[in-house]
Amino acid sequence: MPKAKGKTRRQKFGYNVNRKRLNRNARRKAAPRIECSHIRHAWDHAKSVRQNLAEMGLAVDPNRAVPLRKRKVKAMEVDREEGPKELVRKPYVLNDLEAEASLPEKKGNTLSRDLIDYVRHMVENHGEDYKVSGGHVGWLGRCPGPFAA
Repeated sequence: MPKAKGKTRRQKFGYNVNRKRLNRNARRKAAPRIECSHIRHAWDHAKSVRQNLAEMGLAVDPNRAVPLRKRKVKAMEVDREEGPKELVRKPYVLNDLEAEASLPEKKGNTLSRDLIDYVRHMVENHGEDYKVSGGHVGWLGRCPGPFAA
């Protein structure tokens, strides 16, 4: 399909545009947003993923971090050498993550506020007499209250 006449324009080079800033901003926009705030604040965009996580004391590949060794020959304690440990430059990230993980989790399996109020009202008015309190066949089976089906 032909182009409309007069709509093509010669592309000119923008000399007043800072290319370094343009490329840096494009790279940041292309990178995914890190959900964890502790890791996001400690992230250095100039470094690679592996370098960033190593500085925080986190592992990129869990299979390499804790390898499963085959136990064919038992090595003596003198022969075992441990490799050099990675230097953790940002231990506060690991400490914050551990503190957040140790907090008790909020229960999410509670009943709705309306149902709790309705049951409390029925128990206060009728006590343990279930026949008077609504003639329930089963749990919310035939309930004449606000949750009638």
